[in-house]
Amino acid sequence: VQLQASGGGLVQAGGSLRLSCAASGSIFTINAMGWYRQDPGKQRELVATSTTGGSPSYADSVKGRFTISRDNAKNTVYLQMDSLKPEDTAVYYCYADLRYNNYGRYRIGTFWGQGTLVTVSS
Repeated sequence: VQLQASGGGLVQAGGSLRLSCAASGSIFTINAMGWYRQDPGKQRELVATSTTGGSPSYADSVKGRFTISRDNAKNTVYLQMDSLKPEDTAVYYCYADLRYNNYGRYRIGTFWGQGTLVTVSS
């Protein structure tokens, strides 16, 4: 199983970016997908989570500005980030909690994308 993230970049404060993360491999079901972020010198922060069959959840710091969505047919999660602030600058990592086929046996695991850098200039 692999997760491929994309969409990071440099944007001015107040601007928008959309991150994407596609999961591929011998996936049986996906229980949840989401995004963390980490700025050097700071703790990793859970930004948003989309649980299958549940409501999305967000960190207080991004509520009302970020929107998480999924395309289940493509095993892809998106993070629409609007009204970006300099404090949103970080490396964003996607993750997926899923059930996958491992040599004929179904296993549960958490997989991570490679990280994509978001830089918001003031």
